Amino acid sequence: MAKIDPNIGEIHPVIRQLDEAAINRIAAGEVVERPASAVKELVENALDAGARRVDVSYSDGGKTLIRVVDDGCGMAPDDLPLALARHATSKIDGSDLLNIHTFGFRGEALPSLGAVGRLTLQSRAPGHEAAEISVAGGQISAQKPAALNKGTIVTLRDLFYATPARLKFMRSDRAEARAITDILKRLSMAEPYVGFTLRDVSGGGEGRITFRADPETGDMFDALHGRLARILGKEFAENSLPVDANRDGLHMTGFAALPTYSRGSSLAQYLFVNGRPVRDKMLYGALRAAYSDFLSRDRHPAAVLFIDCDPTLVDVNVHPAKSEVRFRDPGGARGLIVSGLRHALAEAGHRASTTVAGATLGAFRPEQTGPRIYQMDRPSAMARAAGYAAQAPGFSDMQQAFSGRVDPVEAGTQGPDETPAQTLPLGAARAQVHENYIIAQTGDGMVIVDQHAAHERLVYEKLKTQMAQNGVASQALLIPEIIELSQDEATRLLDLTDDLSRLGLKIEPFGNGSIAVRETPAILGPCNARAMVLDILDELADQGDSQTIRARIEAILSRIACHGSIRSGRRMQADEMNALLREMEATPHSGQCNHGRPTYVELKLSDIERLFGRT
Repeated sequence: MAKIDPNIGEIHPVIRQLDEAAINRIAAGEVVERPASAVKELVENALDAGARRVDVSYSDGGKTLIRVVDDGCGMAPDDLPLALARHATSKIDGSDLLNIHTFGFRGEALPSLGAVGRLTLQSRAPGHEAAEISVAGGQISAQKPAALNKGTIVTLRDLFYATPARLKFMRSDRAEARAITDILKRLSMAEPYVGFTLRDVSGGGEGRITFRADPETGDMFDALHGRLARILGKEFAENSLPVDANRDGLHMTGFAALPTYSRGSSLAQYLFVNGRPVRDKMLYGALRAAYSDFLSRDRHPAAVLFIDCDPTLVDVNVHPAKSEVRFRDPGGARGLIVSGLRHALAEAGHRASTTVAGATLGAFRPEQTGPRIYQMDRPSAMARAAGYAAQAPGFSDMQQAFSGRVDPVEAGTQGPDETPAQTLPLGAARAQVHENYIIAQTGDGMVIVDQHAAHERLVYEKLKTQMAQNGVASQALLIPEIIELSQDEATRLLDLTDDLSRLGLKIEPFGNGSIAVRETPAILGPCNARAMVLDILDELADQGDSQTIRARIEAILSRIACHGSIRSGRRMQADEMNALLREMEATPHSGQCNHGRPTYVELKLSDIERLFGRT
């Protein structure tokens, strides 16, 4: 039996116009989700005003106080009441909502905050006197003079006091403070030439500074690199690659970390579109796809990427908080991220992150035998050579303890134009231990190479190159498999006929929304064509592009490379070890294996000496 809706009575409901206060409170529910949302709106207003310095203070996680001080252009006294009116803004004229050059454009932030909290606005524009105006719960007070040299001060107290039910959904003060810090860090990444200060004044007085980023100098890449080193840490700055790529009117810049500097979560991924921090599922999916060939499923890349384009190519008016965007050509944006990052990673060659060496040194446990003994200064090169020569006969007794030992090249045996091996990036092989690890000497340290992982990556890269040059062979099905789909799904899949054909999957329409699978990639062997097609459709619906077939083919090539590479336990000759090192130096991505683990560890001589107290 149908259940009667208790909200429907005998009296016909009356449609009424909500008052301005209720409208503003509803708008505040969309724009201001938590204190961090208020900070975001106010700081973006300061940046739109041309501020070069932004100071943010908060108390009790932003619940009782948020104050934003900037040195921007300010507002004239006559503009203050208008700034508190809904949909009043100086950033657009309303004629074109697709040509947005500023963070804000709706004119909702200040009236929404004034509807749910106690807002005070102080501002001074050049050539005008400073003025102050307040609004509490939607009620605007009379304007009065203020004491201010330049810029604007916005003070928000008792957020959500007018809507106390919202306070029940606030998290702890510490969690809200972390959210505010994250918002300010993202905005400071987008504006490296602007100084930011975040201060917690919960205890009263001056409080304590929880985040500070002084204005950077230099060109765009230098300024951004300096700002990222301050925010994300020195390790990210040392192990990230500059990215600069163009495609179809889109320009991508930023820094992407090496695969061996991967993280356990996606928290170190920051994406910006025309300087606006965004959280777009399609863009994050593209970032993941760009690293898919280098990381295992439980690892995540770290990157800070900026996509800039003509404002007419992207719609930022699709989410109340403006955290999502829509590209006119989403495939082009995805392709730019994937191709741009893979090109940057390829240019890194055999490079691995410095954190690998740090983790290795941290794993060492030098024996504690007593108080530290300070040794004499390091001997000269001639003194070391004389000492080594004197000890040479004793080494003959130790040769049996090595899996394989490589004697250094004698002086005069190298060709006149031949570069000494130990001056090359991965040095010269000196020994093989445990039939799996190659020890190489470099000009200022040593390198430990996992021979199986390194050769596995080299073989894998060769197989991928051969596949790119010769294409993917396909296997014709004796009986074509007919797959029934909706008309929309079939159209979406048939639009990719040429791309799928290059990967060995050949399909054709079969009428009424059905498709016929004629050939499948031969390297996959017997496969479930229907399941593969449905996986492709799911990926298209979720990300706008599909890498399913390529990922499966590359997974098989990776397994072939694993079985065809040098196995652990095999003794290698000196020329084999050196040949492996030289090939690693010439092969992109050789710094990590097919699963994202490092293939070698480089230890500097100074670090090794520090382990033994030779400072």
